[in-house]
Amino acid sequence: MAAPALADCVARVRRFNRFYTRRIGVVSDRMLGSPFSLTEARVLYELAHREALTAGEIGGALGLDAGYLSRMLKDFARRGLVTRTRSTRDGRTRPLTLTAAGRRAFAPLERGSQRAVAEMLQPLPESCRHELVAAMTRVERLLGDEATSAAIQVRRHRPGDIGWVIGTHARVYAEEYGWDASFEALMVEIMMPFLRRHDPAREACWIAELDGAPVGCIALVRQSARVAKLRVFLVTRAARGRGVGKALIDECLRFSQAAGYRKVVLWTQKGLDAARHRYEATGFKLVREEPHHSWGKDHIGQYWEMKL
Repeated sequence: MAAPALADCVARVRRFNRFYTRRIGVVSDRMLGSPFSLTEARVLYELAHREALTAGEIGGALGLDAGYLSRMLKDFARRGLVTRTRSTRDGRTRPLTLTAAGRRAFAPLERGSQRAVAEMLQPLPESCRHELVAAMTRVERLLGDEATSAAIQVRRHRPGDIGWVIGTHARVYAEEYGWDASFEALMVEIMMPFLRRHDPAREACWIAELDGAPVGCIALVRQSARVAKLRVFLVTRAARGRGVGKALIDECLRFSQAAGYRKVVLWTQKGLDAARHRYEATGFKLVREEPHHSWGKDHIGQYWEMKL
């Protein structure tokens, strides 16, 4: 019997599937009012957008039963929608291509699908469109047959990002280390002055994104004319091991040097091993340790510094 957490996830995925298939209009037998089923439309799409496909390649891409696909392709050939050609690379294969009639039949499907998606997205604010597309990209990567390597993007913070920094720190440290709500209060105390009066020439906060979604953050604040302090460094669990932490710290240190600082310092806690390894790899040195009780736990605070 599935564990309750898994059973809940299964129910939520099935609910989303029902919602989304209704939302994009694929519950009916025909796709967008055309004479083609959803599967037939998918096969036509592959043929329209990729050259010289074999039946085996189509079946592999779409996960279709070979017998079912063969009957479908024979029907397409009978209707004059597809034709077989001889491959110039391998004379034993007979790639499929759409005929002129096939392209004319597919064109309304392509236009209708474009229009339907545009109508679905048009009422959404631009920020919500980006959020939706980022979520879809993550789903595609998580459920894909092969892991995809999304590019890491590091950017300056925008309105709304600091709330994400505070909330994500509170959630991650509560889930992974059991720290209590007073840690979230500390994050507010750190970031509120930054929001109100930071000097963009000498202080900054960066957000790392994968697939357009935030997965990490770091900030640099002025401690003195020559010393900067690294704050709020975090990479979410799903993005660890992909170079996000290195990209954030590298960006932070480039900025520190350009801003004229001579040293960067930071305060962290013993036991946060992933962050410690990144600090050491970058060139930070541990200078002292102090025990303290904070956020419902006993800690050993660590002070690190790096000369630029």
